[in-house]
Amino acid sequence: MAKRRRLTPALNEFLEGEGEEATSRPMLAPLGRAPIAQVAAETAALAALEEVSAELRSAEAEGRLVLRLPLSAIVEDYLIRDRIEAEPEAMAALMGSLRSRGQQAPIEVADLGQGRYGLISGWRRLVALRQLWAATGEARFAQVQALLRRPEAGADPYVAMVEENEIRAGLSFYERARIVLRATEAGIFADERQALQRLFSAGSAPRRSKIGSFTRLVRALDGALRFPARIPERLGLALVKALDGDAGFASRLRATLAREAPATPEEEAAILTRALRPARAAAPPVPLRLSGRPGRAVIEGEGVDAAFLARLAQWLGLPG
Repeated sequence: MAKRRRLTPALNEFLEGEGEEATSRPMLAPLGRAPIAQVAAETAALAALEEVSAELRSAEAEGRLVLRLPLSAIVEDYLIRDRIEAEPEAMAALMGSLRSRGQQAPIEVADLGQGRYGLISGWRRLVALRQLWAATGEARFAQVQALLRRPEAGADPYVAMVEENEIRAGLSFYERARIVLRATEAGIFADERQALQRLFSAGSAPRRSKIGSFTRLVRALDGALRFPARIPERLGLALVKALDGDAGFASRLRATLAREAPATPEEEAAILTRALRPARAAAPPVPLRLSGRPGRAVIEGEGVDAAFLARLAQWLGLPG
């Protein structure tokens, strides 16, 4: 059995004394934190740090953490874009807002690895920031705020892109129809019907029907139109009706657009409107009456005028 050690009582000289003698004696240095308490404190700090790190990782994975990414890291053509063009007025307003207030809403991206991120939504904001960075060289425009998304299926990013544009700045019917066709052609959806249903599930059935009608316009005239996103709904549906009723309408219209080369959306709309007008029926031939006797012929009718007589004389070889 271990022998107990007896504690030595404190020396009186350290407990007693008066005046300067007592105060001048050296004091014992305070003992440090007990090892058990120190280990417990460090363990608690590590646990708190791990909890914060885990929450940050979770927030990033769930798209709750806003990242600040360099513009060069964003892959703009990660998806087939639904928006064909950005209206100059709207783009100017967006750039003005970014100049004065900075980026207020983050874009959405998918992690492609190796420091690259595919753009899902926010195309206009990205384009505006790139234009501002090129024009000013200001460091605040060299980065973009982004939320990281982790699409579960190939169709999810397309759905997210379309939904964001529908909410923030509605697409034209032509642009809606075009993304339906392009996403189907890329194999994202089994067919156009599925693409319509998935991409525009929040819309009404009549709205999806109109988008489906515009797909025929995209097939017939994509590439020939210079301002397709500016085609009004009613004009577009009228063009679809004409395409369905006349097999040669598309080729004639493409030739007209190439020949006249409209420089503005208004000029193009005027060409399309004219193409819908029924062709003026050719004037019926003017009836002529021929009478006479041997050696003499009389031609009568509304078409007999000086020009007609001149052409007739020339044909007969008579002197003018």
